[in-house]
Amino acid sequence: MLLPDHPLYSQAVTALKLYHQAQADGVVGAELERLRLVAEHSFQVVTDYQLRAFGQPSEKGH
Repeated sequence: MLLPDHPLYSQAVTALKLYHQAQADGVVGAELERLRLVAEHSFQVVTDYQLRAFGQPSEKGH
C-alpha cells in the first residue's frame, strides 16, 4: 500500500494540483487536456499499484 508520502502518490497529487491550477488560471485547449491526462494517468498508476499489492487485478488487467 502506498502511503501519502510515497513518491508515486505525491507525484499524482502534484499533477492534480497543477491541473486544477491551470483551470483556475484559465488555461484551455490542448495544454489543459494534457495536464488532465497526466493527472488521470498518475492516479491510475497509484490505483493499479495498490490493487496489485492486494492481489487484485488492475482495471486494465495488468
